[in-house]
Amino acid sequence: MLAGELYLADDPELVAESLRAAVLSERFNTCSPTAPEARRAALTELLGSLGEDVEVRPPLRVDYGSHISIGPRTFVNFGAVFLDVAAITIGADVQIGPNVQLLTPTHPIDPEQRRAKWEAAQPITVGDNVWLGGGVIVCPGVTIGANTVVGAGSVVTKDLPPNVVAVGNPARVTRTINEVHEV
Repeated sequence: MLAGELYLADDPELVAESLRAAVLSERFNTCSPTAPEARRAALTELLGSLGEDVEVRPPLRVDYGSHISIGPRTFVNFGAVFLDVAAITIGADVQIGPNVQLLTPTHPIDPEQRRAKWEAAQPITVGDNVWLGGGVIVCPGVTIGANTVVGAGSVVTKDLPPNVVAVGNPARVTRTINEVHEV
């Protein structure tokens, strides 16, 4: 599965991993906002790796959780869906808007293979200091380069280079980010 090969999602080992993720996700999603340590503990147990000073606002939906890596100082807003059948790697200082979907699963085009419940997946990588606007969908196999901004509602079907702004469905580069602004 993690190698991108066809697999059956109802494999008993995968079902057990999915159940583990559902339990931990529920714990995270229902944890009181007045208990940040408990929320962080649930998230740390759920995910493959979690950097320092990461904030994830519930609800968060995942397939397994253990294939997700989130870098330090990243912010994930409400309603994220991270389907991690393959690895999802999110860099440092990333800003993820509400209702963003990172979708690694794929399905065969062949109708007989789909009917037989075969699936596959391709990893997603989000570089450092990327901003994904609200409602962005990132498709399987996509890499988004560092410092890139993806406009709200965009669907990213192909890799985006670093230091660009991309918008639309499918997302297209509309400009390069080459100016340095002091804050």
